[in-house]
Amino acid sequence: MEPAWRQQGRGRGRGQEGERSRPPMKERERPGVGRGGRTRAGPGSGPGSGPAPGESTYMRPARLRDLSVQSKFEEIRKSNQAAAQRLVETRLSSSSSDEDEEDSNHGDGQRGRILESTFTTYTNQTGGDASGLARTGQYVSDLFQSGALTCLICIASVKRTNSCSSCFCLFHLPCIQKWARDSAFLVSSVTDEDFGQKAHPWPCPKCRAEYPPNAAPTGRTYMCYCGKLQDPPPDPWLVPHSCGSVCQKELKPTCGHTCLLLCHPGPCPPCPKMVSVSCMCGKAKPLPRRCSNKSWSCQQTCGKVLPCKQHTCSQPCHSGMNCRPCPRVSVQPCVCGRQRAERPCSSARWNCQQVCGAPLSCGNHTCEVVCHDGACPPCPRSDSRTCPCGKTKSSLPCTEEVMPCGDTCERRLSCGKHTCSMRCHRGTCETCRQEVEKECRCGRYRKLMPCHKEYLCDSKCNKTRSCQRHQCRRKCCPGNCPPCDQSCGRTLGCRNHKCPSVCHQGTCYPCPEAVELRCTCGSSVLVVPCGRERSTKPPRCKESCRCPPSCHHLSREAHRCHPGPCPPCRQTCLLPLPGCSHTCPEGCHDLVLVRSQQVQLAGPWEQPAEPAFVKKALPCPPCQVPIPMACFGEHEVSPVPCHRRGRFSCGRPCGRPLTCGNHTCTRECHLVTDNNKCEVCEEGCSKPRPPGCPHPCPRPCHPGNCPPCTQMSRQRCHCKISLLYVECTKLTSADDQTKINLSSCNNQCPKELSCGHRCKQVCHPGVCSEKCQQKVKIRCPCKRMKKELPCCVSAQCSLQCDDTCREQQRRVSQEELEAFEKRQQRGGRRLKRRGRKEEPDEGRSQTTWWRRSLLYIVVSVGGAMLSVATYYLLATPTDSG
Repeated sequence: MEPAWRQQGRGRGRGQEGERSRPPMKERERPGVGRGGRTRAGPGSGPGSGPAPGESTYMRPARLRDLSVQSKFEEIRKSNQAAAQRLVETRLSSSSSDEDEEDSNHGDGQRGRILESTFTTYTNQTGGDASGLARTGQYVSDLFQSGALTCLICIASVKRTNSCSSCFCLFHLPCIQKWARDSAFLVSSVTDEDFGQKAHPWPCPKCRAEYPPNAAPTGRTYMCYCGKLQDPPPDPWLVPHSCGSVCQKELKPTCGHTCLLLCHPGPCPPCPKMVSVSCMCGKAKPLPRRCSNKSWSCQQTCGKVLPCKQHTCSQPCHSGMNCRPCPRVSVQPCVCGRQRAERPCSSARWNCQQVCGAPLSCGNHTCEVVCHDGACPPCPRSDSRTCPCGKTKSSLPCTEEVMPCGDTCERRLSCGKHTCSMRCHRGTCETCRQEVEKECRCGRYRKLMPCHKEYLCDSKCNKTRSCQRHQCRRKCCPGNCPPCDQSCGRTLGCRNHKCPSVCHQGTCYPCPEAVELRCTCGSSVLVVPCGRERSTKPPRCKESCRCPPSCHHLSREAHRCHPGPCPPCRQTCLLPLPGCSHTCPEGCHDLVLVRSQQVQLAGPWEQPAEPAFVKKALPCPPCQVPIPMACFGEHEVSPVPCHRRGRFSCGRPCGRPLTCGNHTCTRECHLVTDNNKCEVCEEGCSKPRPPGCPHPCPRPCHPGNCPPCTQMSRQRCHCKISLLYVECTKLTSADDQTKINLSSCNNQCPKELSCGHRCKQVCHPGVCSEKCQQKVKIRCPCKRMKKELPCCVSAQCSLQCDDTCREQQRRVSQEELEAFEKRQQRGGRRLKRRGRKEEPDEGRSQTTWWRRSLLYIVVSVGGAMLSVATYYLLATPTDSG
């Protein structure tokens, strides 16, 4: 057997695949199939719903046989996927929930425009009032929506639109035919002894409207909705299966007018004609009203006399000829007039429950009737009476009994064939005991038996009953085996009940039980077939939700009644926070969905032991109310969350003065306690030193003045040759002259004067004095005379040759001339050499002076450079230390 999701169009195993709905009360073919088997376009038809263009229904198997195996497989696979998708989409049904309304807004808008164009004729002739079109519009809207209609017999989707003429409910053609046959048979089996010889009506499955047996659909004729045209041709501009003309059916309730819509499915709308009618009490003037709503009230007091004959009707103008019962109370006598009591005017006639007791006309008996009005009835024994067998009549006083006549009774016995042979007697006659030859019910055997007994042989019937499951097994069965009297007992589709019917053939009908599906508060009730309560959403309720709050709040937020758990509470928590006087400003968090910590599964075969999300109460978050607080160092005042209230670190340097009194704390802003004090100054003393002292204070940073510097200062003397070590405090505290003396090495200044002599002063600062006092010899130009003078004076003085010197120079010149002449004679070379040796003393003295001056300059410059190099070599380690 195929699974349920592959049985397309069969509906709970009915077995008629491919059949569609049709109206049970009108003889009409399936709306989707016309003459010759051609397929008509109708609601629910589309690609894949019929044969290909130009192909008949009988040609499709041949075409499938020609397809390849792969094509067949793909076609079957697509069909299965489509069936599974339809099963998923129709799994749940909604009862006008908010979600369904939101999802269908777009489709409803388009269907609304189609309905508006369909009802144009109706609205144009009635002034645009479409208030009475709700039922017809809803039916047509559902008709245009594929899969929106359901057969109430097999509870499967109906894709071809046909309806009951009373309630316009849709059914499949095979379903309604089987329903009609089974209904008539069941009624016949209960009421008739001959099982099906009489024609019984059958009811509609929904509204229970009865129809004669000849009204069962046969599928021979196919008419349009209004019944005027047989086999209406398909027209893309008309409603499918419609003839396109005006409906003209007689409207209900009957008012003499006809329907103005074009040929349409479903019920006709209320009568839209305008008629002039008076109010219900007839006092007001007639007004134009819709024929379907022509009853109206003028709101004037009715004023008719009520049946109590004492009061008038105080109700406003109302419908009906009879007014409401009088609501007042008055003192009313009972029927016999013996008692009086306060009774509602609407029920003035009442009995006091006392026996009348009045003497009858016979004078021997009394009236035994309870409280009555009028004369008492005559004595029941005063009329003419007969004997028990009825043969003799006699007129006796009511005090005497009629005696049996003594003749044979001869009343017909219960067998209907013999008479009573006893004498006239009172009571019932005896049982017929005459022996007659009787034939058993099945006609196999004959036997002499008492007439009052029925002869049944012991042979059992072996025929199968109509259920096709059990044998008749009835003793002496005449052949008309009764329907199976055993209970079906099969589980119905609802999975809640078993079939209560007698054993029958075929599948069981849907569960006849109805289940009330209530909303959460129980105010709204939706009656659904049993078995659909699990897939049907609860009804929409307009009452407020009555579920008690699951959080600490006294009441929930006002919201409508709804199925399932209430939405999370959105009110503010407002619980007092621990440690402060504020309340929690967050939303309610008593029950919050939190992802549970699940153990990692080993594989897909394992199932999680806990749900992915669990409801859990979360603690209130820390209080975030800002409170102004000062930092530890009181640098600033900033708002701090309440849960972290207290002094805080602003992140700036502390800035408090350290014990040294010279620096401030560089730690981040902190709280000063006995265990958390400011840092200890680890820097050296940075106080300014006395002028001229290059040494730092040897003590760490300290308050007050620094001690005198006792460090030996190494420095060059004024001449930059010697290194002197002097206590620093002596230098810084000495005056200028003392400082000059302490910086002197007390040696002769090594500097040379511009004159080329060495400075004769002791090591001194600054430039050497240019007044050189060294004794120098000055000569005359001929070098014969010399004279000693101070160097500074010699540059200004000169010694001139005297006469002796000039005489000597003359002799020398003469000698040289003579020598020259001799050299000329002896040769130039010899004269030349002699001339060189005999140079004058003045040239030799000049050369010697220049050589001496150059030597002094070189020595002075080299000594100065050597002194500078030595100073830097000796001063560098001392300065770095």
